[in-house]
Amino acid sequence: MDIPTECVSGVRHEGEPRGNFEDINGANTYVALGGNFAKEKAILFITDIFGAQLNNNKVDDFAANGFQVYMPDIFEGEPIPADALSNPNTQFDRAKWSARHTMGATRLILDKAVAGLRERGITIIGAVGYCFGARHVIDLAKENTIASAVVAHPSRLVPAEDFPELLAKSKAPLLINSCEVDNAFPAEACEAADSILGGGKYQPGYAREHWLGCSHGFAVRGDMTNPKVKAGKEGAFKKTVEWFLKL
Repeated sequence: MDIPTECVSGVRHEGEPRGNFEDINGANTYVALGGNFAKEKAILFITDIFGAQLNNNKVDDFAANGFQVYMPDIFEGEPIPADALSNPNTQFDRAKWSARHTMGATRLILDKAVAGLRERGITIIGAVGYCFGARHVIDLAKENTIASAVVAHPSRLVPAEDFPELLAKSKAPLLINSCEVDNAFPAEACEAADSILGGGKYQPGYAREHWLGCSHGFAVRGDMTNPKVKAGKEGAFKKTVEWFLKL
């Protein structure tokens, strides 16, 4: 599995996590609970390759908006190391890491977590996925495992295959947060999504928000000192919250 160069760059953000890791049916999962959340509804947060340990993930922020949020550690304690963000001399071996953490291996962990949520009485799941995690969200939507889907700067999608299949099978509304500079989801992919799913063709509901001045990773790892990136990250978060409030 090749990792796009943009996936291993970004700016870390400060902040202490407010939730806790729990064992959810054998899947180590970060859990953040908002006030007065609906017990039958939950958000499944699927990370990019930097995993559940990178503390700028917005799990706590989603919880603060009244959701219960679950973020499985799909890389089992071995995400891409944080110094890959800034260290040009890193000795990290991407190829070996990718061989261990395939889409199939990480999906098994997600399946454990989803089954565990069902055991907890959660019947309605919205899923948000960033980069690597977006591939899983689209697959879960095709299978109707989730009731609502959001992806940001997705990777590993094949628009000519994935979007027609989604159109034919899924009942989950889909929001895409795309950006101006993104080799993993370029302008042609955006156009394909709009052409196949837009204009009312995708009955469950479809929207795409396009954030100018932003590049791949902006919704999680963007440089908040850049006004356009800051606006994009905050705007994508707001749009995602609004999408899930419809659950």
